[in-house]
Amino acid sequence: MRILEIHTAVIGSGAAGLNAADCLWKRGVRDMALVTERMNAGTSRNTGSDKQTYYKLSLAGGENDSVLKMARVLYDGGCVDGDHALCEAALSCQGFFKLADLGVPFPHNTYGEYVGYKTDHDPNERGTSAGPYTSKFMTEALERSVREKQIPVYEHFQAVRILTHQKKLYGILCLDTKEGGYVMIRCTNAVYATGGPAGIYADCVYPASQLGASGIAFEAGAAGKNLTEWQYGLASVNPRWNVSGSYMQVLPRFVSTDQNGGDEREFLMEYYKNREDMMNMIFLKGYQWPFDVRKTEGGSSMIDLLVYRETCVRGRRVWLDYRNNPGKMEVDFSALSREAGEYLEKAGACGRTPYERLCSLNAPAVSFYRDHHVDLEQEMLEVAVCAQHNNGGLSVDAWWQTEVEGFFAVGEAAGTHGIYRPGGSALNSGQVGSARAAEFIAAHKERKHSWEEAAKSLEKQVDECVAMGVWAGAEYKDSSASIMEMRKRASKDMSRYGALMRRPKDMKKMSDEIERELKGMKAGAEQVQKEQAEEEQPDTAFLSRFFRYYDMRVCQKVYLDAMLDYREQGGRSRGSAICPEDLGESENQISVPELVTFSLDGPDGRAHQDVIQEIRWDCQNGTCIPTWRQVRKLEELEDNAAFEVVWKAYRENDYFERK
Repeated sequence: MRILEIHTAVIGSGAAGLNAADCLWKRGVRDMALVTERMNAGTSRNTGSDKQTYYKLSLAGGENDSVLKMARVLYDGGCVDGDHALCEAALSCQGFFKLADLGVPFPHNTYGEYVGYKTDHDPNERGTSAGPYTSKFMTEALERSVREKQIPVYEHFQAVRILTHQKKLYGILCLDTKEGGYVMIRCTNAVYATGGPAGIYADCVYPASQLGASGIAFEAGAAGKNLTEWQYGLASVNPRWNVSGSYMQVLPRFVSTDQNGGDEREFLMEYYKNREDMMNMIFLKGYQWPFDVRKTEGGSSMIDLLVYRETCVRGRRVWLDYRNNPGKMEVDFSALSREAGEYLEKAGACGRTPYERLCSLNAPAVSFYRDHHVDLEQEMLEVAVCAQHNNGGLSVDAWWQTEVEGFFAVGEAAGTHGIYRPGGSALNSGQVGSARAAEFIAAHKERKHSWEEAAKSLEKQVDECVAMGVWAGAEYKDSSASIMEMRKRASKDMSRYGALMRRPKDMKKMSDEIERELKGMKAGAEQVQKEQAEEEQPDTAFLSRFFRYYDMRVCQKVYLDAMLDYREQGGRSRGSAICPEDLGESENQISVPELVTFSLDGPDGRAHQDVIQEIRWDCQNGTCIPTWRQVRKLEELEDNAAFEVVWKAYRENDYFERK
C-alpha cells in the first residue's frame, strides 16, 4: 500500500476545493495537496442554468445594503445558524472580487460598477451572472491559479475511508482508480469538498459525474445537519439541466405522452380554468423555479406537482415544446398578467413561438441545448421534477470544521443553508467556507496528528475497509454489472420514497432494508478478517463501483432517518418537500387529485425554523441518532466592539477560538 504524508489534503476539485487549495497556499501552507477522482468532474464544472447566479453584497447604484442586512436575509431562510449567515455576508465581496481578478467575466458598467439583479428569496439586487456557465468559469479560473502555484494534484484517487480516532482526523484511505491498489494519505487536516450526495437519487439534475461522498463522512463521525432540506425543480432529463428562468418565461407548451412518445396531451389544461392563468403561472415558474410547498395552491409550484403526477402516478413522459404556443394558439400578450406581459415586451421577446422568444430573451440558453445535440426549434425537450441542491449537509462550525478535529467540509458538502436560500448563495457559500477553513488551518500550521499515537485503531479501520472489498468481490461474482443494477434500483427507490414526496411507511421500509444490507456488509468483512484467508483482491474497477455503492447506501440511510425523525417530531410539509397526510388529519389542507393531500408546517411553512436537526450514524450497530438544538442566533453575534479591541484580537489570533 502506498503511503503519502501530507499535512493538509483537499478532497475534491470543484470551485470550493480549488479555492481551498489556492487560499491555503496564499496563507503559507505548502505541505498540502489537492486530491480528486477527476479534475473535470463534479457539479461546479458541469452544471448551470439559463443564467447561473452568483450571490454577493450589492456593488452598484444607490441601493442601501450592508453585511448585516445581507446576513439577515440568509438567516431568515430558516434553520440557518447566525454565524454562517454573517460569515457568508461579510466575505462575499472578498470572494467575488478574487474571482473577477482571476478572469471570471462578471459584467460591470462603464464606471466599474458590478450591476446586479434580484434573485429568488432576496429583496435586494445582489445577484450577478457570467451566463449559463458561471460555476464552470469559476473552476477554470481557480484551476489556473492552482496550477500556476504548482500545488500538487493527485488525480484518480477515490476516497473510500476517512481514518479517525477519538474524534480526530488521521488520514484518508483512497483507491487509485488508474494504477490500481490502495493509497493511504496520512494527514492532520482534510478539506472535504466532494459536493452534494447526488448519487442517492435517480431523478436529479446533477451531472452524471457528480456522486458525492457524504456516506463515509457519516461513517467517520461527522454529523449531518438539515438533511431534510433539498431543492427539487423542473429539469431536462438529457442533458441534465435546470429549465429555470428564461426557459419558463418564454411560455413553452407543456405536453405529456405515453412511454413511446404517442398520445400527446396538454395536461396543465386539466387544472387551470383558462389558458391565460396557466401561462401566467408558467411565466412565474421562471422566477420561482425551485418547488416550494407555499406556492402550490394558487401558485407556480402547482406546475411541479402536475408534472410529478404525470410521470410518477400516470406513468407518462413530460416534454417542453418550444415549437408551439400553449394550446397551439397565438399568444395575446395584453391578456397576460401585467408582470408577464410588460416583462416580455420590454425585453423584446414577443415572438411568434416560444423558440423565437427564447432566442430574443436569452440566446445562450438556446445554444446550450444545441451544443448538447438538442435543437429546440425542431424537437421537444423531456423534463422531470429532479433533485437539484442539498441545502443541508455535514454540520460545521464557524470555521467550517466538523465535529471531527481537522476534518473540514466546504461547498455543498457542508450544511450551512436552511429551508430557503437566495438563488446563487451556494456559489458564494463555497468560496466563503473554503476561505474560512484555509484561514483556520493556516493559523494552526503547527498542529499535527501523529499516526503512531493511534496506529492500532487506524490500521484496524484500514483492514476492515480492505476486507469489505474482498468480501464484495466474492459476494457479487457477476462483477460490476450487478453492483450497477443495485445502484440503479436504490437510486430509483430514493427518488420515489425520499425526494419530493415523503411517506413515512415507505421511507421506514427502505431504511430498514438498507440497515440490513449494511450489517451484512460489515459481517462479511468481519468473516474475511476472521478467516485470514489469502483472498485475491477484486479488480480496481469493481472496487470503485462497490465503494461508491456502499457510500450511497450509508448516505441514503442517514438521510431517510433524518426525514423520518422530522415527521415524528411533528414536522409537516415545508420548503421543497411534501409530507402526505390522511384526509381530516389537520386543517388548511392542500389537495391535488390523484396525487396527495398535505398541509404546511405552520401557517407559513416555518413552524420549526428556529430549531436545527442534527443526526449521527452509529456505524457499530448501524442505527442513526437524531438530536435537535436551537439555531445559533444572528442577534447574539452583532459585535459593536471598538476598532482597537477587534484589532488586538486579530493581532493575537484570539478570534480563531470564537465559534
